[in-house]
Amino acid sequence: MTDATGESAAHPPQKSPLLPAAVLVLILAAAAALFAGSYTYTMANPTPRHIPIALVGPADSPQGRTFVDGMEKALNAALRLRPYGSERAARRAVEEQEVFAVLEARPGGVQLDVAGASGASVAQVLAESAAAVSRATGVPVRVRDIKPLQPGDPRGLALFYISLAAVIIGFVGAIQLSVHARALVPAERIGFTAAYALLGGFAIAATVDWLLGALDLPFVESWLILALTMFASGTVFTMFNTLVGRWAMLPTWGLMVLLGNPSSGGAVSWPLLPSVLGHIGRWLPPGASVSAQHTAVYFGGHQHLFPFAVLAGWALVSCGVFWVWRHRHPGGRERTPAHAAG
Repeated sequence: MTDATGESAAHPPQKSPLLPAAVLVLILAAAAALFAGSYTYTMANPTPRHIPIALVGPADSPQGRTFVDGMEKALNAALRLRPYGSERAARRAVEEQEVFAVLEARPGGVQLDVAGASGASVAQVLAESAAAVSRATGVPVRVRDIKPLQPGDPRGLALFYISLAAVIIGFVGAIQLSVHARALVPAERIGFTAAYALLGGFAIAATVDWLLGALDLPFVESWLILALTMFASGTVFTMFNTLVGRWAMLPTWGLMVLLGNPSSGGAVSWPLLPSVLGHIGRWLPPGASVSAQHTAVYFGGHQHLFPFAVLAGWALVSCGVFWVWRHRHPGGRERTPAHAAG
């Protein structure tokens, strides 16, 4: 039997697979451009905007003023000098990650103490600029690193890499659950997300610390930070999968990879990032993960609550959205009544 167009009513015309394939080609091309652009914009030419520095001693000494003016001119940025009454107080500010260096004007010149662990890129910029300013102004400058990075991580990138691994594997794991364990009910899906997050966080920490020896981690704390990061990343994908279905990868990738990772402060410290990204990064899971891990490894005893609140907040909100609108999630399984089964 045929309809008015001559097509068989029993076999309606099939939609061509070429259209969705063509759409995906365009999306992937745009994603490639955005991925390269976002990382190049934030990391290719890091430029200081403002750098908080502790000031010990008088701020108006001739040599100190000459050096500060020269540094601001060389950096094309403002040094936010915060006065402290003693070197001990200034060192504590470094431990609390309130400042990135300590500046002290002395009779024989200027002492600049940088902290590589606070931000390797910031410490490098300050040290190189200080040497150039010293040559240009004639002010003797002594630079030393009072908080160096660990020998296995001379550029300070290892923490960024392990956080990046936790973020990506976190939402890739959720994608795989949605494909290969589609029949999981909501509570089971959340439970298995937590399970692979705990095991995956342990595997990352064990590989970097025990197997490679690249970092000496406070193991339990680093493990739990990685696990919380993976769980938050996985639940974010699950939330978007609930809200937008098959297109969930787009907002997840945009939030976590295009925006979150470049602005995390892991590869380039926040003072060298564009100011808007520097502020946004703290509120996203990648930035919170890098911050918590960084403090755990290099500033033990001075951990902050904020990054944990950010990670927990994303996880709770994502789980809440998933749970409330769980009927919209493409997974799950039907509950067959007992009489129907019989």
